[in-house]
Amino acid sequence: MDSYLREFDATVRAVRDEGVVLDRTAFYPGGGGQPADTGMLTDAEGNTYRVVGVKRLDGQIVHLLEGDARPALGAPVHGVLDWERRYLLMRTHTAMHILCGVVWRDYGAQVTGGNMEPGRGRMDFEFEHLHKDLVQEIEEKINAEVAAAREVRVAILPREEAFQIPDLIRTKINLLPPHIQEVRVVEIVGLDLQADGGTHVANTREVGAIKIVGYKSKGRINKRLMIALEEGL
Repeated sequence: MDSYLREFDATVRAVRDEGVVLDRTAFYPGGGGQPADTGMLTDAEGNTYRVVGVKRLDGQIVHLLEGDARPALGAPVHGVLDWERRYLLMRTHTAMHILCGVVWRDYGAQVTGGNMEPGRGRMDFEFEHLHKDLVQEIEEKINAEVAAAREVRVAILPREEAFQIPDLIRTKINLLPPHIQEVRVVEIVGLDLQADGGTHVANTREVGAIKIVGYKSKGRINKRLMIALEEGL
C-alpha cells in the first residue's frame, strides 16, 4: 500500500447491502488501532457516493457507502480519500510508534494496547510507576525523535525471517495466525521495528510536535499515556 496515494481508478467488482467491493483501492480498511479511511467515489456519469467507512468482510474490502445509491456492478469509479484526515492518521500512527520505541528503549516497558483517532491516541504500557516528571521526560524524548528526522521504512518479510528478529518477537509476532506467511513490518530507522498493517509518514519530522495530554493507571503494572498532535489539541 502506498500511504501517500490520495486518489485512484477502479472497477466495481461486487455490490453488497453495505457498499461496494472494488478491484483495487487506496482506502485503508482499519486495523491495529487505526480507524478506516473515508472519502468519495465518483462514477462515469458523475454520480458521487460518500465512503463513510471501510471494512473487511468475508475476505473482501467493502467500501461502506452513505445512503442507498450504489454504482453498478462493473462500473468504473474514481476514488478520492479524505486526505486531510488520512494524513493526520498517518502522522498519529507514526507518533504512536515513536512513543512505543522510546518507552521500550529507555525504560524497558512493553506496550499492552492502544488506539487512535485523527490527531490523538492512547497507549498502555507495562509500567509499575508513572509520575509527572517521568511523563515530562518521555514527552521531551519523543519530540527529540521527531526532530531527529528518522526515516520510516515499510517492508514485507517472509514469516520465518520475521520470526528471527528480536524486536518483532518482543511485539508478540508469534501470535500471528499460522496461515499468514508474509509479515508487513514498519521500521523507524534506529528506533523501532514492529509488525504493522497501517499507514505511516515517510519521516518522523512529518509528525510535528507531540504532547502527552494525560496519563492514568490501568492496573498495578499497566499505565496509560494519552498523546495529541498539534491539530488534536
